[in-house]
Amino acid sequence: MSAYPIVLDGAAMSVLIVGGGRVAARKARGLVAADARVHVVAPSVCEDIAQLAATTGRVEISRTTYAPEHLRAVTLVIAATDDPRVNAAVAADARAAGRLVNVVDRPETGDFVTPAVHRCGDVVVGVTTGGVPNAAARIRDAIGERIDSRYADAVHDLSALRERLIGAGDRDRWGEAAASLVGDDFCDRVEAGDFAARIVQWR
Repeated sequence: MSAYPIVLDGAAMSVLIVGGGRVAARKARGLVAADARVHVVAPSVCEDIAQLAATTGRVEISRTTYAPEHLRAVTLVIAATDDPRVNAAVAADARAAGRLVNVVDRPETGDFVTPAVHRCGDVVVGVTTGGVPNAAARIRDAIGERIDSRYADAVHDLSALRERLIGAGDRDRWGEAAASLVGDDFCDRVEAGDFAARIVQWR
């Protein structure tokens, strides 16, 4: 797959997951964490999916077999059953309907893959490794050891400063602040713990 990474606004997404097992649950959890709305279609679902539906209010479950009609009004489709024939049919229907589809058992036949994700505040890091998810998870965890709450705080403060200055019509000052604060030493400053003191100078 020729990878072109993008970041989608989860709150604007409505996602169909066909399948009710462990993999479908993992996909659903990641989507709920991104504030997406999720529709799970499967004759039966695992306890994790049932609990997500009961506790989050963002997961709808249809305990039935998949039909092309389930593709209506969705942004993305995930084929996550344990039957390759069903997954292939979901993928074909999704493409015919102009929907992007992820096929869990044969990702190369879909339009997108979901990366191993590290979230820390507004910092989101995704890792893909050419179809080797365990390697992606290891790399993600290594990144997560460095990209911690210090980065989340720094990015939060930068976002607040940007919003305030641009909201006040002072775009030039924001440009100056960004150039000064997010320079070559940005990571060093964040990890040294003195970034907060530097950003105060621009408030």
